[in-house]
Amino acid sequence: MTTSDGMKLAKELDPNGRRTIGVITKIDIMDKGTDAKKMLLGEEIDLELGLVGVVNRSQKDINDELRVKNALENEKK
Repeated sequence: MTTSDGMKLAKELDPNGRRTIGVITKIDIMDKGTDAKKMLLGEEIDLELGLVGVVNRSQKDINDELRVKNALENEKK
């Protein structure tokens, strides 16, 4: 993520990370054994406003017509 075009642009326009909010997408399709914990905790990229992770329903949940609320409840179990 530190080499992404968006982060390069943000560093140019906001070198101290005071006005930038990071958004990490597609967490739901990360390979098994990997996680975004260090990024979300700000250990890899220091942004004063922090980072937000986006997790979508799985393709199976979509095919099964599982509502988002129910998918979230299943995730907690």
